[in-house]
Amino acid sequence: MNKLYIGNVSAEASEEDLESIFKQWKIPHSGPFLVKTGYAFVDCPDEKAAMRAIDVLSGKVELHGKVLEVEHSVPKRQRSCKLQIRNIPPHMQWEVLDGMLAQYGAVESCEQVNTDTETAVVNVRYAVRDHARLAMEKLNGSMMENYALKVSYIPDENAAPEGPPSGGRRGFNARGPPRAGSPGLGARPKVQSDIPLRVLVPTQFVGAIIGKEGATIRNITKQTHSKIDIHRKENAGAAEKPITIHSTPDGCSNACRTIMDIMQKEAVDTKFTEEIPLKILAHNNFVGRLIGKEGRNLKKIEQDTGTKITISPLQDLTLYNPERTITIKGSIEACSRAEEEVMKKIRESYESDMAAMNLQSNLIPGLNLNALGLFPSGAPGMGPSMANVPPPGAHGGCSYGQGQPESETVHLFIPALAVGAIIGKQGQHIKQLSHFAGASIKIAPAEGMDAKQRMVIIVGPPEAQFKAQCRIFGKLKEENFFGPKEEVKLEAHIKVPSFAAGRVIGKGGKTVNELQNLTCAEVVVPRDQTPDENDQVIVKISGHFFACQLAQRKIQEILAQVRRQQHQQQQPKPPSGAQPPTPRRK
Repeated sequence: MNKLYIGNVSAEASEEDLESIFKQWKIPHSGPFLVKTGYAFVDCPDEKAAMRAIDVLSGKVELHGKVLEVEHSVPKRQRSCKLQIRNIPPHMQWEVLDGMLAQYGAVESCEQVNTDTETAVVNVRYAVRDHARLAMEKLNGSMMENYALKVSYIPDENAAPEGPPSGGRRGFNARGPPRAGSPGLGARPKVQSDIPLRVLVPTQFVGAIIGKEGATIRNITKQTHSKIDIHRKENAGAAEKPITIHSTPDGCSNACRTIMDIMQKEAVDTKFTEEIPLKILAHNNFVGRLIGKEGRNLKKIEQDTGTKITISPLQDLTLYNPERTITIKGSIEACSRAEEEVMKKIRESYESDMAAMNLQSNLIPGLNLNALGLFPSGAPGMGPSMANVPPPGAHGGCSYGQGQPESETVHLFIPALAVGAIIGKQGQHIKQLSHFAGASIKIAPAEGMDAKQRMVIIVGPPEAQFKAQCRIFGKLKEENFFGPKEEVKLEAHIKVPSFAAGRVIGKGGKTVNELQNLTCAEVVVPRDQTPDENDQVIVKISGHFFACQLAQRKIQEILAQVRRQQHQQQQPKPPSGAQPPTPRRK
């Protein structure tokens, strides 16, 4: 990826002119400039030099009256699903970037590229070639917070011609496994866990883990039947480096135990006296359930394994790093047992969320869950499942007849003190949230001076509801309105026609009980309600985000069935004795 294409080159430009510019800006190149009519090519010694040339020269430096355009040179056969997006605003929120990328299709991975520039650079891989092409067309040159985005193809080593793959089993890349440093790319055998084990190790022990000419790491992978990526080039100069282990749960644990043993031996040999804790990286979405209510899950793991476990604060999360660091202190044996229990909880959370998301994708036609940033980028199963989401209008959603899904109104109750965080400075956050979700979002006036809760009124179709509520739940957690060991649980109200309330409750409360068992949310239809002016009553739903969402969708599904039945009953009936029309013969 070190060959550059230089575009918009003046007909008067020579090889010496381009060489002079590269020399002036101290950009090394490893070969001569190949100058053509209107463009040129040059090789750089490494990716860092190529990125510097793009950052420093593209769209900024003139040659004979023309502003040069510099980007990666990508052969047509490799212009597939991978793009590089540059000049991203440095303070852009993760969810905004995710939402922007997902407008054009399912995103399999999004990885930050380390550069010397103030703005951010990411490499993005789409699941489908056409989606990458659409993103390229729409995003290149578009303005984002006064920054013009620069989008270009980057070589896709796994690029294959369109059409059915030739050779190899379905779901596996024909060109071998993903490159080191890209743990989320490509499919892996089903025997492996969908969630890799990611650990942080002190940089000084990386050499011992790799071994002479890679012998030690090869031995670990062979013995534990795992694939191990050591991300040496990430965070140059950092005191710790991440390691990603792909295998079965047992394989991951065995590889982790071996790595701990190697570090302990190296510490003795080098007279390193500080304690070496086990540090596990886990996506923030799973940490709340790992901790458990009032910290019970974490306390139990500590007690069962004889370890001390701490988790990094939410404030440490960055735009491109949604992972928390779980630090486990104790003997190697104790840390190994704790790792098994911690990862068991994380995998359970992942599987639960994936099941919920698959159900959501069936309940909300056209919902693109990749837009929500709920999982680690490139989590296995995300790309293909999103690509298979039914198009708008497919059955199984809450709309009936033709056209788009109907708009819904949800009243979500948040702590009164959190109103400022949701609105943001000069209303910026609530405007961005509304734009991102495609929903109308308003804060209702307080009911009295001492009101402890405020009502957020969200109006929009199912996908907009999902996005808006997801971000409100997340914002409350980020802003510490719920404790570090506390899961965000909110109450939502939806209104249903009074004549349909009985259908929600079911005979003897059967339906509402089934709803609660299925969704893990608390669902209440208060008795003796007086219907409002629209002859509607309130259904109260309480729980964490996914529980609330599942309950809302199931209730909307019940209402859709009621409306369909009403619609059928209102159709004019044929007069009694009338014969049904006979089909005309051809």
